[in-house]
This record gives sequence, structure tokens and C-alpha cells, in this order.
Amino acid sequence: MRIAWSISLFISLSLPCLAQDAINPQGLSDRSGRPYSPNADRAYPTQVYFGDTHVHTGLSADAGGGGTRLMPRDAYRLARGEQVVSNTGQPVKLAQPLDFYMITDHSDAMGAITDIIGGAPNILADEQGRRFHDAFAAGGEEARVAAFELTALFAQGEISPALNYQPGNPAYAAVWDDIIAAAEEFNDPGVFTTFIAYEWTSLVGGRNLHRNVIFRDGAGRAGQILPYTTTPPMGSPNPRDLWNWMENYETQTGGRVLAIPHNGNLSNGWMFPLRDDFDEGAPLDAAYAEARARWEPLYEATQIKGDGEAHPALSPEDEFADFETFDYGNLDASVPKTTAMLPGEYVRSGLQRGLALEAELGVNPFKFGLVGASDTHTGMTTVEEDNNFHKFTAYEPGPDRTAHVSKTLPDGTDALWGWSYGASGLTAVWAEENSRGAIWDGMSRRETYATTGPRMRVRFFGGWDFEDSDVLRRDLAQVGYSKGVPMGSDLLPGDGAPSFLVYALRDSMGANLDRIQIIKGWLDDGGELKEAVYDVAWSDNREPDENGKIAPVGSTVDLSIPSYTNTIGAPELGAVWTDPDFVPTQSAFYYVRVIEIPTPRWTAYDAVKFNLELPSEVPLTLQERAYTSPIWYTPQQ
Repeated sequence: MRIAWSISLFISLSLPCLAQDAINPQGLSDRSGRPYSPNADRAYPTQVYFGDTHVHTGLSADAGGGGTRLMPRDAYRLARGEQVVSNTGQPVKLAQPLDFYMITDHSDAMGAITDIIGGAPNILADEQGRRFHDAFAAGGEEARVAAFELTALFAQGEISPALNYQPGNPAYAAVWDDIIAAAEEFNDPGVFTTFIAYEWTSLVGGRNLHRNVIFRDGAGRAGQILPYTTTPPMGSPNPRDLWNWMENYETQTGGRVLAIPHNGNLSNGWMFPLRDDFDEGAPLDAAYAEARARWEPLYEATQIKGDGEAHPALSPEDEFADFETFDYGNLDASVPKTTAMLPGEYVRSGLQRGLALEAELGVNPFKFGLVGASDTHTGMTTVEEDNNFHKFTAYEPGPDRTAHVSKTLPDGTDALWGWSYGASGLTAVWAEENSRGAIWDGMSRRETYATTGPRMRVRFFGGWDFEDSDVLRRDLAQVGYSKGVPMGSDLLPGDGAPSFLVYALRDSMGANLDRIQIIKGWLDDGGELKEAVYDVAWSDNREPDENGKIAPVGSTVDLSIPSYTNTIGAPELGAVWTDPDFVPTQSAFYYVRVIEIPTPRWTAYDAVKFNLELPSEVPLTLQERAYTSPIWYTPQQ
């Protein structure tokens, strides 16, 4: 045995040298120009990282007021894989840690909720302050109602100035400093990356125009400033003023920052405007388009408060458009929704409006990639359907949460219940490594996609000469980058019709895939906005019907458990697809939607765990999905 070991040791130490010297003395590349090792000298991102870009802790007034006691450090511990105790005393742990995390507590009234709950003298001296202090001290339903009232007062501009802490208040700066300190403390590049961030919470008449502001930088730069608020005179609810603030930040500190809007479905048509709602409906100008395109490269397409990809009224031919739809009105339910508002609220129609404005202004203001997030107000990102701790502390797991009335319209009609909220979502970023710089850069170049929770891997490339055999390659990413551009990019000039390479691999712990679709939007020669949904890959050898439609995949869900099996669907799907309706004179965008087979919704788990008989209108299953950032085509001038 000792002799054999010696011989094998000699061979293992000697052969690489012989091969290097005699066979390939200079480490020559293969005929394609690539090194022999397929992993060497890669000039593109090879890893996808999953995280939450939108998290509130007990520092946000509408969270802390409603009973949330988990703070940033608690949120980080849960997100990186530790078990914590929830706000209602329940143990909670994620199935797998997240890769990155962004705590985005509200910039307005930062630090106030701590003083309201603690009964600071300046708070108790104010009539509103004392009333809210007493309600929060009472706890339970009284505290929950007070938290919603606090949000409504802020939404309508009726909050007492004594409660709306602004920069200059000592408590404000102390809280911001601690938010930065917590992010620095938990940042662990390569393992778990944290970002300094906040939410700019613009509400004009209850219309949701919120943006999450994400810094690339650490404390050295982000610590030089205080967040921008929406309250004059120090702040403003106008996004143009936020963008000016962001530009000043970069100029003064040398840092980098971007903003991510969310919940257009609660903006009552203001998220993707065709006119300037802050200037009495004046026409938008190129300066607006340039600024928005620069500072807002992403949009949050899905979260707890509804999915924002599409709406069935806008896309009646799309059988998957009605998914976790939230369309009762504005954020505080003070103004009901009308159909005319919808085009200014959803991803697909927003991307279409961008094409129209580009034709008018020369710049596309709505050229955004897609991300997903939770918008949790519990300090916990729990997007698994069987581990849903909901949006608010009052809706943490319990037998009464599904039936609870959450929003009521001015006429007294119940508009929203506990069951209406989803368990979405996460952001996926293709990046070179798990670090602030690499992930932020991936977001900035829009190489991202949104998921409603599952961690499926999705690639999407556009070009002009992809071949059917390309999808069979195991070095698919190398092929994609060498022949085309990735999600979030502009198509390079080419001849003929563009082709697209798309691939999806299911979550290793999740459900099989039903299908991959490519959604196209375009501006036709007559100036009309159009859309089409193409099934490009699907499971189970289904055949298109006479209208080109693929039949539903079926369901294996057993609601009595609840559970499902992966006996239908496919673990991976891919395709090369060429646009059959391409017109070279028409600007267009293309994005991918990946859809899983049906699985139990969180309400089904509640029904079993708490022995509930839920009303028929409560959905018990869903088809989770992912949305990639688009690829744009612009006609050559």
C-alpha cells in the first residue's frame, strides 16, 4: 500500500507539469479563443443572488405602531438564516437564508414611533400624540386600528407636525445613524450582503408614489447625509425633487444611489403618467424622461400588496393576468379605483407608455427592469407560502387573520381582507459576486428579475442569430452573452427578426415549471400600443389548440394536507424563439414570464393548521411565477 501511494503521489504531482510544458506550454486557448477551462476569464456574471429590497421594522411608524417590535438587527438575523421570535411570540425561521437584504424604513417621521410608544414629553404635549400613545399602549385591536389611522392621516397630509419627525430632530439623526450601523455590522460580503437604504414615502391624496432609495455605498458616504423626506419645506412629494436630491448626493459624496418605485396599483393612475401631475397636467418634458430613466432603472413588480405585472381589464386575452390582483383604490382606500386609472399603474402598460413617450420626447422615461420584494412591516421576510407571517404584526399566524377586514371604501363597502394579501416576493440579481458593489451594479444595469417567492434560475438573451441548438448547450450563458445581450439591455442592430434564448430551472426546493412565455409590447406604425403573449416552452408534451393556446397543465394539489407533487410540469424549460410578427420600424420590448405548476397558497395552509372553513372567494392555490427585466428594440434612425 505504501508503494502504491507513492506512485500515485508522483503521478498527481508530475502530470500537470508535463501537460503544461509538452502539450500546451503557454496555456493556449481553444479554437474559439476561450481558455481550455470553461470557468476561466469569464467576463459575465455566473451567479444569481436572491434578496429582499423592501423591508420595514419597528422603526417605521406604521409598523411599530401596529405592534412590530423586531428591529433591523432582528430582521438581519432572520434573513441570514437564524431563528428569531416573531412580534407575537412565535418562533420563525426561513427554509434557506437570503443572499442580500435592504431595510427600507420610512424617511418621514423616522424615530417618532419610538417616542410615541415611549410617551416622550413632546409627544404627550400634542393632542394627536397623546391619543396615539394611549392606543398603542392599549395594544391589540385598538393598536392595529390606530396604526392604520396614522397611515391615513399621513396619506392625507393631516398628521401633526409634532409626530412627523424630520431631519434636524435629534431623534431622527440618531435612528438613521443606527440603521447605518446595523447594516455595516451585518454586512458579510460573499455570504450575506446588506445595503444602506430607506423608503421615500410620497403620498398625494393617498396615491402611492413610494420609492425605495438604495445606496451602493457604506457608512463613509451614506453617513454624510440624512434621508430625503416628502414633507415641505425640507422635503417634497414630487419625484423630480427626489431625483435632484439623489444627484446632489452623488455630486457631494462621490457615491452611487438608485430608486425603486413600487405599488403603482395603489397610485390611482399616477405611477406611470402621460402628463405632469405635479404641474397641473402639463406635458411631460425630456428632462423628466431623462431623470426618471437615470435614477429609476428598476420597478418593484410584485409584493405583498398585490402583483403589478398586468391587469385582466388591460390584458383580457392573457389568462394569467389576474394574479394576486389588488385594485380597490388608492393606498388608504379614500378614493375607489376606476378602469381609466389602470393603464398608469401596471408594469406592462407602463412599459408601453414608455414607448409612446419615447416617440414624443426622444427619451423613454419608463425603461425599467423588474424586481420583487416583500414590503413586510413585521421585520420578517417570509415569502414561502407555508411560512407566511404576513405584512402586519396583527396578521401574523392565527385563526382570525384571513377573515379580518383590512380596508373599507368611503361608502362603507369592504374592499380588502386579510386573505387578500399575497406572500410575494424576491429580487434575483445576476452578479459576479455577493457584494454591495456587484449586486448594486447588476441592479443598475437591470440584469434582474422578480419572483413571487420561489428561487428559480432564469436566463434571457436577445440577439439576431440564435439557433435552436443553442438551448441544448450546457454553457448556455456563454452562448447567450457571446451572441446577444442579457435581460435589461437594448438589442444591438441586426438583420431580419430578433431571436431570443430563454432558459428556466425550477427552485431546487420547489415546484416544477408549467411554461415559459415571452410578452411583447410595441408601438405600431399608427401610434397604437399593442401587446401579445407567446408560449415558447411548456411541459408534458401538450399541443397548441387551433388558436395557438396551450391547455392548463393540471393540478396535483391536495388541499387536505396541503401539498402537491412534481408528477406534472418540468424541472427545466428552455427555447430559442424568433418574433414571428416583427416589424423593423416599430419600437418594442420583450420580457419573460415563467410560471410554475399549481401549488397551495398560504390560505390553504392556514385552513388546515387552524381547521378553518374559508369562503369560496378565498383562493387556496396559485401558480407562482417570475418576471424578467425586458429587452428593448429601437428602430435605427
